[in-house]
Parts: sequence; structure tokens; C-alpha cells
Amino acid sequence: MANTTFTGPVRSENGFEDVTKNATTGAFTTNATYNATITGGVQSLSGAGAVDLTNLVTELTTTGANALTLADGSTSGQIKIINMIVDGGDGTLTPTTFANGTTITFDAVGESATLVWNSTVGWVATSTVGATIA
Repeated sequence: MANTTFTGPVRSENGFEDVTKNATTGAFTTNATYNATITGGVQSLSGAGAVDLTNLVTELTTTGANALTLADGSTSGQIKIINMIVDGGDGTLTPTTFANGTTITFDAVGESATLVWNSTVGWVATSTVGATIA
């Protein structure tokens, strides 16, 4: 299917999917689904490293005292959700630009943070459950 650019509103009775096609196999991967709910991709991050900007959710498994980073968002309104699913030690997230402080620390299973990118002030924590902002 060719790419199509629309200049007006687009409607669908059954929702939309954002997909990527593998150039080698031709297989499609669904990146996000827009129906009555919005479903985004999930990054599984084990140990220290970068929280990605391409998936809506990052599920965090710590393997000790782990340093995590989050780059600046790409457009205002971008949402990032981080959930700790396995506690092997504290995970400390340092966003490049963070409106609420400098770090978010996750130290127990079930802790989470929801962030929204604002191009003027950086990542804004709109919700935290258990996680500590410093």
C-alpha cells in the first residue's frame, strides 16, 4: 500500500493502527492502536540504560542500583509511562530536562510515573505512584 497524505479529517468506524512493515519478511508489527482506548508499544528494560521514546510504556526490571536516562521528547504532548515490574534494587531515572526536579527513583514493584513532554519546560510528572521525585 502506498503512503497517503490527507488534508482533512479521517474517520474510521473500527479504529486505526500504526504499523511498521519489515522490509525483508513483509511482516507487519503494530506500534499503536487507536480505538476506544489507545494502546502503545512496551519497552522491556532490564538493568541500567535508556528509557526509549518510541514506546508508550517502559516496564522496568532493576538488577541492582540502576541508572536510567530519558532524552527530551520530540513533540509537546508526548506521553511516557514507566512501571517497575521487578525490584532488584533502586532504579533512578534522570530525564535530560525535567520540570519537577532532577530524578525519579523507583524502589518497589508497582511503582510508576506518567510523564508528558512540554517543549518549554521539559518532562512534566502528571502522576506518580510510590516513585520518589527529587
